[in-house]
Formats: sequence, structure tokens, C-alpha cells
Amino acid sequence: MGEIDDAIERADREAFTKHPPKTLKGQIGFLIKQFGSAKAVAQEIGVTADSVNRYRRGARKHARPDVAAKIDDAVKQRWQPMVRKRRQKKAATTGGITVETRARFGYQSSAGSTDDGRFRRLTVKLPATYAQRLFDARDTGASDQEMRGIIAEGFKEVYFQDNGGRAMGLSDVAINDIDYLDLEY
Repeated sequence: MGEIDDAIERADREAFTKHPPKTLKGQIGFLIKQFGSAKAVAQEIGVTADSVNRYRRGARKHARPDVAAKIDDAVKQRWQPMVRKRRQKKAATTGGITVETRARFGYQSSAGSTDDGRFRRLTVKLPATYAQRLFDARDTGASDQEMRGIIAEGFKEVYFQDNGGRAMGLSDVAINDIDYLDLEY
């Protein structure tokens, strides 16, 4: 997963209306319901099916830290899919998406091109069309670079060109280096 994908996942998790299970037994029970078998859960988290069954029965109360992190991540990725979809649909149709980032930007314009040597901290609300494009790209397995391109295009239109009010000669904006990136919708 890339930086943009991680940011979408974090934003989705903020929408949870109920907390996911916290106990190992509860988490494994949820995953078995999702995957259908202990064997499938074992393949997902990298342990044996016997270990999964021990977790489910409560014979093992604690997993190794690396396995516990995989279990927690697998649960959170699958928790409340309808809540996630409803929130994404709202962002993609009416709400838009707010992108907060600290990154370096490169520009191409009629005057030439540049890689801006300084970091810029921007918080920009992008229209719903960019949210839709970003979610569609994620759903089709687009690379992090492709999703960066969608966000950079939105920054070009909304921030740098001020929706057509300035910098009309700017033909391309690229996000060259991301220090952090957060999304909210």
C-alpha cells in the first residue's frame, strides 16, 4: 500500500460507528465469519489453522506482536464496509474531499518547469469529482503514483489556478515528495 491508499484507509476508519473487536478471540471470530474458515484466516495472517483455532477457543490469549498487528489490521480493513461505502459515496457525490499535506511540488508552465525546493503545507478541499476519481482509482488497483496524479491535478485546479482565476499558463503540477498526507471526507 502507498501513502494515498494509507490515507484513504485512515479516513475510512474515522467513520466507524462502532469500535472493532479488541480481544484476540473476538477479532478471530470476526475474521472467521468474514473469510469462512480458519484455514483462510490463517493464510491471511501468516499462521497455521491450528493457531487460529486456539485463538478462537481462547486457548491462546495473546498472539506474537507481529501476528497481533496483522490480525488487528485485517479486522480494521474489513470492519463496517457499508459505513465506509456510504461515506465515500457522499464525498464522491456532494461533499468532496479535504487533502492536508506537506510536500514538494513541481510545476510545468509556458515559462518552463521547476522542482520547487521547499516543502509546502497545504490544506485544500477538492470537489466531489476528484474524490470519485480517487476512489475509482483505488478500487481498480491504481498505483500510488496514479493517485498522486489525481490529487496533484486537483491541487492545480483548486489551489494553484484558483478555479481559473490565476496561473492559467500552468499546465502540470506534480507531487514530488510527500512528508505526510491526510484525507478527510
